[in-house]
Amino acid sequence: MRVRWSLLALRRVSEIVDYISHDHTEAGRKWAEGVFDAVDQLEGFPGQGRVVPEVGQPSIREVIYGEYHVIYKVQAQAIGVLTVRHGRRRFDPREVRGRR
Repeated sequence: MRVRWSLLALRRVSEIVDYISHDHTEAGRKWAEGVFDAVDQLEGFPGQGRVVPEVGQPSIREVIYGEYHVIYKVQAQAIGVLTVRHGRRRFDPREVRGRR
């Protein structure tokens, strides 16, 4: 299964890297590598993440990387990464509903 990143998810990764890199440039780079590696593991095991409780749809799942939640949708031929968010931030389920 192929992983596809939405523009929103890539923008969020970029924002997180910028934030982390503000004080520690190398830490930002390492975080980005780690989150992409964690998501790449979904190619072989798309069901490894938990169902997002706020959404309640079996196809909308999340993996946790450090303090961040990577929310994705399991589709027939691909895994669509919908968004990345900090675990302490309030989650609005409308952000992922209806996304392909």
